Amino acid sequence: MIETKENTLKPLCVDLDGTIIATDTLMESILIAVKKNPLMLLIFPFWLIRGRYYFKTQIGKRVIPKPELYPYRPEIINYLKSEKQKGREIVLATATVKPIADSVAAYLGIFDKVIASENSNNLRARSKRDRLVELYGEKGFGYIGDSGADYEVWEAADYAILVEPSKSIENKVKKIKDEVIIFKNRINKIKLITREIRVYQWLKNILIFFPLLMAHKVTDIQSFVNVIFAFFAFSLIASSVYVLNDLLDLESDRHHPRKKNRPFASGSLRLEWGFFMSPLLLAGGILLSIYLLPIDFFYYLLIYFILTTSYSFYLKKQPIFDVIILACLYTLRLVAGASAVQVQASPWLLGFSIFLFLSLAFIKRYQELLVMREQNKNESKGRGYIVEDMSLISNMGPASGYMSVLVLALYVNSKEVVSLYHRPEVLWFVVLCLLFWISRMWLLAFRGKMDDDPLVYTGKDWVSYVVGAIVGILAIGAAL
Repeated sequence: MIETKENTLKPLCVDLDGTIIATDTLMESILIAVKKNPLMLLIFPFWLIRGRYYFKTQIGKRVIPKPELYPYRPEIINYLKSEKQKGREIVLATATVKPIADSVAAYLGIFDKVIASENSNNLRARSKRDRLVELYGEKGFGYIGDSGADYEVWEAADYAILVEPSKSIENKVKKIKDEVIIFKNRINKIKLITREIRVYQWLKNILIFFPLLMAHKVTDIQSFVNVIFAFFAFSLIASSVYVLNDLLDLESDRHHPRKKNRPFASGSLRLEWGFFMSPLLLAGGILLSIYLLPIDFFYYLLIYFILTTSYSFYLKKQPIFDVIILACLYTLRLVAGASAVQVQASPWLLGFSIFLFLSLAFIKRYQELLVMREQNKNESKGRGYIVEDMSLISNMGPASGYMSVLVLALYVNSKEVVSLYHRPEVLWFVVLCLLFWISRMWLLAFRGKMDDDPLVYTGKDWVSYVVGAIVGILAIGAAL
């Protein structure tokens, strides 16, 4: 900004939500409250009836988010610091409640004054404008904001600074102000949404195709089409839960070195997107299953949604039980896949799945604790594990994996194999391939080389692709 004699020492007032931080304090407080007690959702409407200010104060009495965990905009913080060094008064002027505003001001330590919602006054739009004009006079201050609610404040300000404004807001403010500064980064929302719904995680839903393959019905066109519909229905439901989980896990994700970069945790994607993305994805998955697939598939899909939602709210905090639930969720995909093509899910396949995915779930927990240990932390935030559990997990995990190999070996020697395969003895080489793959996965985990979900890692691992190709060739050779 070009300094002039008139505006050099004029106070600089700055908004909080969406401006200093790339998120909304009220929404974050609501999510924290709901995570602590989902029944709060039943109380919210009664608070809202009494007005926005009353609603915010009730939330503020129960939840004060940790200020150090907010996704701050470094460019704005640095700008404020540079203006303060010039002798300018820096004022935090926000519609959030006073306790939250004070906590942020205390954490940043750059504000000379804090003006926030208090005494039944929701400091937003015209209310904020009137308060600032009362303190500093018309054109007696500069203002930094981000949304349409700030337009009336910019009208009364000497100069305007816009943070990540929409094009319409930007054009509107430029019509009333000669001096406008804009802080704006290029954001590809499509890319962010794709990351948020975790399209790469849809790889897990390939399990839905396995019952079709195991029943040797790949050439059945109707069954194949059903499995494709089932795949997308499960993927949409899973993405719905991923979005919900990320909304509820903002604080714990920000403690994690990798998860802190997720769209919602980092503030790259506004929380409002999550509030309509999750139900929209859920509705898409339900409609797909109801209208295009057998009713049994819908029931399994519903069970999957209930379990995953329960997992997000509570079950993932329960050590051991959490990994068993994860193993069941993977196995449920197989059961649902069988129902989509109306074949009986093999007990051998289900037993194999439970032990295999239990082992992979233990790898995920082991890797999280390994990261915690490297950061000199003792507890995995949002989980029920401590670093000392690593030795126990490193015993149970490989044991579960080898149990899945045993189930496969017993299956190869069962009477069911004879009716499906002409050369069942070839499948013993599949047993060896699985033995190698599980051992290698745990070896990589012990060495700290697996920095992701084991199934996601598998999707990027060329050795896993080679092993998978060999297994496929062997299975075909056994069937011919």
